[in-house]
Amino acid sequence: MSTALASVGPAKVPGLPIHTIAVLVRNQPGVLVRVSLVFARRGYNIESLVVSADVTNGEFSRMTITCRGDRGTLEQIIKQLTKLIDVVHAIDHTGQPVVETEIALAKLKADLSARTEILQIAEHYNAKVVDYGSESLILRVYGDTEKLDSFISLLQPFGVVELVRSGKILMARGPEKT
Repeated sequence: MSTALASVGPAKVPGLPIHTIAVLVRNQPGVLVRVSLVFARRGYNIESLVVSADVTNGEFSRMTITCRGDRGTLEQIIKQLTKLIDVVHAIDHTGQPVVETEIALAKLKADLSARTEILQIAEHYNAKVVDYGSESLILRVYGDTEKLDSFISLLQPFGVVELVRSGKILMARGPEKT
């Protein structure tokens, strides 16, 4: 089970906080569907979802889920997740000390007159040019959600042809398990 769903960043809904949940699951067919159904039944939209097999123990996979909504409903969702047979644990890391990042690929129209400015923006954000064509560029950038949002907004005037974002991944700081 190795999946990364694209995300365009959390929608800006006033008053509803963004939550990031780490879920450790058994690496079995159908687990992703059962986990996402728990959110759907409570009316929660998953804004980003990253799933990958645990390389230290292939029996498990880790899901990082980003969603927006009230804390009370989220607590109920986490309780329901932990009751699923293939879920080992589910933790809301909102407000906790974590290391988090996401990655984006942006393809831009880039004629010769715009390349210098685009490359200056890329350098400022430590983005790397991963494809350099005669009429386009593909840039790869990583960092926190706000950094990627800012980077992408600066690129919009140049004509973003295609954009893919990984969704947020995180790890708890210190000795605690994520």
